[in-house]
Amino acid sequence: MVNLSDSKSNTQGTPKGKLLAYYQPIIALETRSIVGYEALGRQFVDGNVRSLGPFFSDSSISVEEHVRIDRLLREQAINKMSKLPDPPTLFINLKPSWIYQHYKSTGELHTLQLLDKHGMDPSKICIEITEEEFNGSMSELNEIINLYRAQGCRIAIDDIGTGFSNFDRIAQIQPNLLKIDIHLMKKSAHHSGYLGVLRSFSTLAEQIGASLLVEGVETSQDLKRAIQIGARYVQGYLFAPAEPELRLKDAFTPLIEAELDEHRRNLRATKQHWEELGKRLVDTIQASEIGNLLEAAPDSETEETVFDVDSEQADHAIGQLLPTLNESCMRVYLCRNDGIQLSANHIRDSGDTWRMELEYRNADWSWRPYFIPHLSHENSRVEAKVSTLYADLDTHAWIRTFSIPIGKELILLLDVADSNESNE
Repeated sequence: MVNLSDSKSNTQGTPKGKLLAYYQPIIALETRSIVGYEALGRQFVDGNVRSLGPFFSDSSISVEEHVRIDRLLREQAINKMSKLPDPPTLFINLKPSWIYQHYKSTGELHTLQLLDKHGMDPSKICIEITEEEFNGSMSELNEIINLYRAQGCRIAIDDIGTGFSNFDRIAQIQPNLLKIDIHLMKKSAHHSGYLGVLRSFSTLAEQIGASLLVEGVETSQDLKRAIQIGARYVQGYLFAPAEPELRLKDAFTPLIEAELDEHRRNLRATKQHWEELGKRLVDTIQASEIGNLLEAAPDSETEETVFDVDSEQADHAIGQLLPTLNESCMRVYLCRNDGIQLSANHIRDSGDTWRMELEYRNADWSWRPYFIPHLSHENSRVEAKVSTLYADLDTHAWIRTFSIPIGKELILLLDVADSNESNE
């Protein structure tokens, strides 16, 4: 703890009172335990603890003063962790311009010097590159960040989805962790487009070998959503605010385990729901005898049924099927097993009213991620395969696509609305 009111270097704009490093826990879902803490600045004035956020965001205060206060906080946190026999990972926020300017002028990295001074293992440090407008050389900054990485520090990019964290910079820095901005997560609760963006960050993290950390988790619904989008780590007021002392490692294990148990139950229920719907669709399609409407003469050599279907024949057969379909079916079309669409799109307008979109005849859907896996239907029985949840290209609604084989050469595809949408 540093008493700034007694400091001779205290300048105008510098926070008064005692400078405190506080610690907010970060929990790993796979271990259900605390694995790290983010160090955050506080000041103790007149018996009250206040955040130093306003101080660090005040542009009227010099960068030099911001850096000086940040270094005091940083050293306090590193000193505290270094005294523990097995310290958790300490997450330290650094602005790109601070790192860049200091190294360019001195050739030194202050945090590494502090680690050496206090004898702390660099592998227990995660450098969070925080959001800001940065106009320096990204290639040079990346070289500097790699110096931290070479010493064993992990690298995180904070506030994904805002300012500093564009995809080009993410690709160059190759972080170990991506931290999602809380505002995106909050918006995702009321707007399916934001949920899609959040899920894309989870995919991005997987593709670059990073883990996803969701910060700002304040409610059980926030935690549910973090789990749904594939977070590995979570942080926020649901667990604890930033505090002066560390918590027991398993302080939040029961809370995490309860939420993961519910998540598993929901996944099992979802899987069962779609499997049952798939079986009903197969029964409906087989009862409709659509195969007979599309059937041609048996092949003279193999005696297997050969389909030689034109678009008019395909649309006529689907038209006979439509009145029997579950009301959740919103689009039906017939493809060859190479992905070429034979029929029009048959679109449900409302109730039992359907219309055709003829322009989709001859479209090639082999590039769609769900299509190729759906070609591996077993010959011994007819079964429905269902895609993962995705946003429809035309309506943006959350849907799944069922594929059901019609003989060996044709596949009937049915797009079904997901009534649960983002609650999956």
